[in-house]
Amino acid sequence: MGVHVLLASTALKTVSVTGLWLIPLLLGALTYHNYNSYDPESKVLDKEPRREYDFIVVGGGSAGAVVANRLTEVYNWNVLLLESGPDENEITDVPSLAGYLQLTKLDWQYKTEPTPYACLGFKKHRCSWPRGKVLGGSSVLNYMIYIRGNSHDFDQWESFGNPGWGYQDVLKYFIKSEDNRNPYLTKTKYHGTGGYLTVQEAPWRTPLVAAFVEAGVEIGYENRDVNGAIQTGFMIAQGTIRRGSRCSTAKAFLRPVRTRKNLDVSLNSQATRVLINPVTMKAYGVEFVKHGVKKVVYARKEVILSAGAINSPQLLMLSGIGPKDHLRDVGIKVIKDLPVGENLQDHVGVGGLTFLVDKPVAIVQNRFQAFPISMNYVVNERGPMTTLGGLEGVAFVNTKYANSSGLWPDIQFHMAPASFSSDNGQIVRKILGLTDELYDTVYKPIANKDAWTIMPLLLRPNTRGYVRLRSSNPFHYPIMNPRYHENALDVARLVEGIKIAVKVANASPFRQFGSRLYNKPLPNCKQFQFMSDEYIECQVRTISMTIYHQCGTAKMGPSWDKESVVDPRLRVHGVEGLRVIDASIMPTIVSGNTNAAVIMIGEKGSDMIKQDWLNKR
Repeated sequence: MGVHVLLASTALKTVSVTGLWLIPLLLGALTYHNYNSYDPESKVLDKEPRREYDFIVVGGGSAGAVVANRLTEVYNWNVLLLESGPDENEITDVPSLAGYLQLTKLDWQYKTEPTPYACLGFKKHRCSWPRGKVLGGSSVLNYMIYIRGNSHDFDQWESFGNPGWGYQDVLKYFIKSEDNRNPYLTKTKYHGTGGYLTVQEAPWRTPLVAAFVEAGVEIGYENRDVNGAIQTGFMIAQGTIRRGSRCSTAKAFLRPVRTRKNLDVSLNSQATRVLINPVTMKAYGVEFVKHGVKKVVYARKEVILSAGAINSPQLLMLSGIGPKDHLRDVGIKVIKDLPVGENLQDHVGVGGLTFLVDKPVAIVQNRFQAFPISMNYVVNERGPMTTLGGLEGVAFVNTKYANSSGLWPDIQFHMAPASFSSDNGQIVRKILGLTDELYDTVYKPIANKDAWTIMPLLLRPNTRGYVRLRSSNPFHYPIMNPRYHENALDVARLVEGIKIAVKVANASPFRQFGSRLYNKPLPNCKQFQFMSDEYIECQVRTISMTIYHQCGTAKMGPSWDKESVVDPRLRVHGVEGLRVIDASIMPTIVSGNTNAAVIMIGEKGSDMIKQDWLNKR
């Protein structure tokens, strides 16, 4: 993740050097093409909620934006969307500035609990967990990679007792959302055109990503559409961008329907409690705070939580739904004893695997001049500012521990034409929270040098973490412990993943650039032979990086599954009129970047609501 942000500092430098002229130019150019968020005619109006609605959707992120759109297709249903953050701003539209959005008011700025097993190269042994606090949610902060997951993931969900969640059932919802603009993909049965969500390759890339794909082929993998029939293979990344600009779910699903009379959006409105009648066990409203004022709004039909894998379980527990012993410990009256906040999963990657090159082919801040790069973006929607946060290639590979079929890979690669220090230490080290010793010893010596990296990430971890309340105060951040690397097999898979990454880097396509592994050892790992299994394990535990994919904290499952929180129709067990529709419901994490799967969950969940209510007539 971290290496993908160095262009942010270039853009910030651009703004500071060139003054205020840049933003009007950016806005003018994008407004001209009639898709920018900041065209006054496309703004989502912040409304003061009425007393009552048919449906209240909490959270306007990757799932909530979809749900609000689809429910308001029923003209006589009134829907309120509550979003805790503000609207997108001028920076969010520029793909390369993804990293700059972290540690701002658009980010919850979460951190994990300290651990002796992982995150050892970060300050206080805590990993940063950026989460979107903005209309569009984490689709505004992410690196826009469009990966659906493996077909076996969804078939496994169904096998757990969740009918209708198999791959053939969910594929139609992926296709429904999609407006794929890659001509070589739109002719297949796996992709759609004309949907709200634009998917395409970035219009600019370095020659290193072509070498990455060619190297994958050389070591025995296919160059293929990883969202098609078979996932295993290498590919130039597809992203949720539209003509060089970020396509968040707010832009995709909310702005086109902003004038619907039956949709109200209330921004800067943090839900603090779901109102539940303890006698009838029915949810009937939401308590929220807007601009410091506590308010209540009522739901005639349902309350739908789409606040994400951290905030949805937090809100459930604040409302009395959760593990009874934990709720009593923090002074909350128990309404329903359910394992809310358990089953937390995330994709954890290994950062810092760096390869130096002799040719000027990577992204290096000092090489980029502010004026020409900015003008190329403004005028042509081209150039480095269109890159997917700096990430260019993706791959799915099999370690020796993978499924014997070879069709359910256990490691994903993110490839980026940059290193932790390609931005001269201005942004990456800060948003990751790298210790000064680690950065100064290893990465500062190669600041502004041409380099590239592969980040292996673990697709299906064995560990399960948790989210718990710190207190009964809804404004206290919850306790988040992913329990990274407490399972030895998780670590072993990543060790093998790094070995495969090195094999890719050593393949012949990279020789033209003089590519070689940067061999400066991490200071806390130097007691081990460099690149031995012991050294690699130390690196796995030292630079443990989230890929933004927290999920599973309100697990979907049948009533007999004592670990589940919602049923296969996403209704909270034992509570009428309350659903969860977001990444929280995943029984197991999907094999790949989660944003596309969360949008699919929003599409399918919306259809379930329509079926349940319209069939009552």
